[in-house]
Amino acid sequence: MRYVFYVLGILILTLGISLTILADLGTSPFVALLVGLSINVGLTVGSWEIIIAIILVCCNSLISRKRPEVLGLLTAFIMGIGIDFWLFVLQYWNAPELLYSKFVFFGVGLVVIGLGTATYLHTNFAPIPDDRLTLIIQELTRRSIFFARTLIYLLFLLLAIIFNGPIGVGTLLTVCLGGLILNYFMPLTKKVIDRILTHYSTTLNYEKDRNHSI
Repeated sequence: MRYVFYVLGILILTLGISLTILADLGTSPFVALLVGLSINVGLTVGSWEIIIAIILVCCNSLISRKRPEVLGLLTAFIMGIGIDFWLFVLQYWNAPELLYSKFVFFGVGLVVIGLGTATYLHTNFAPIPDDRLTLIIQELTRRSIFFARTLIYLLFLLLAIIFNGPIGVGTLLTVCLGGLILNYFMPLTKKVIDRILTHYSTTLNYEKDRNHSI
């Protein structure tokens, strides 16, 4: 059941990312970097997700002084496929043209990203390297996830500008609100997931005991 939430969280997250890209108001700094690399260097957005993940795994290992978290590459690989999948599917929808509809697209995408990230992080199974970096910075600085997330956003913002990624008002909104949204969803998703997993575990143990008694 934990793996179901893991995959579900990633699918929700990548849907949100794709919505912010289609909104064309500017994406999160990290996604802007991926899009900028895709446009100016080549390969798909999802492919760059995987490549950057490999680099971040090495950086996280150096910062935390631990062995490289290779499982994080699995999450990045699934995310890369998910982003390319959603962008392929959503291309058959009419992209928002009016300003208010673009903001609706972006707003929904931003909330969905926070929900998806919080969902898969609580499964405690191989977070993607940039989310692991968020947790590492939070632990080292002993500050909130909002602080750690915002710090990382600013770093990727600089890189996105260098590679001419889609920077706009959406990017500013992500930097200002992304950490707050994630901070909001973290306790909520933990409560729901823990309750479901506890119920599932109790039901599973009951069935096992029942089968043994029979």
